[in-house]
Amino acid sequence: MGYIYDNADRQPKEPETTLMKPLGRIVSALRNFFSPRQSETHDIFLQVTNLSRGTVLATRLEVADTSPKRNKGLLGRSRLSPGEGLWIVPCDAIHTIGMRFSIDLIYLDSKNGIKKLLSDVPPWRMSACLPAHSVLELPAGTIRETKTRFGDILEFSSATLTDEIASDSSPDA
Repeated sequence: MGYIYDNADRQPKEPETTLMKPLGRIVSALRNFFSPRQSETHDIFLQVTNLSRGTVLATRLEVADTSPKRNKGLLGRSRLSPGEGLWIVPCDAIHTIGMRFSIDLIYLDSKNGIKKLLSDVPPWRMSACLPAHSVLELPAGTIRETKTRFGDILEFSSATLTDEIASDSSPDA
């Protein structure tokens, strides 16, 4: 077995070391992909409101703003409950390969204006919108129920899990 030389100092490197870096990256990506979702008691969720229609699209929206979160997406879930969703930032294309349920897709520009809408996208599909900056993945039927249309403007506001639990357990409820 021959040696691979580093150009900088002409010191030999073992071939296995050079081959392990890409393999290590692949193993790390697979570990991220198949790792169970970690839920924390202080997760931050967003609420999404359609300002143009005065309707709420989601009250428990997760944000996928890191590479591992974007890669995992909704994979591994059995469904999205009403009010749940995922906002993938940045993103201009998605796939539903390996998913177990249909979803609604809303592609947004950088000012949260709707560029494209797709309802009831089944598993094993691909979709893109090149001018989009981000994508909302919502339960199937959300677009129809909220009467959301192309060109509408959405607003994102903070909604924490602890606030929802507190309001659900208040004595007035």
